[in-house]
Amino acid sequence: MDVKRAHDIFNSLGVIEVLYQGEPIWIEDIYGDQAKIELLHQRKRTEVPVQDLMESE
Repeated sequence: MDVKRAHDIFNSLGVIEVLYQGEPIWIEDIYGDQAKIELLHQRKRTEVPVQDLMESE
């Protein structure tokens, strides 16, 4: 995913499913090309490159 799309999703009022390594996540913040995320099924927070995020189809 590119940084602009990640910001669009982060600022959206709707719910847009985003995946990290096939797992659903919630974007908590974006710093440059890094995203602070929460892995929803694991209730774990981490930082990952925005390029590793994928919008669900």
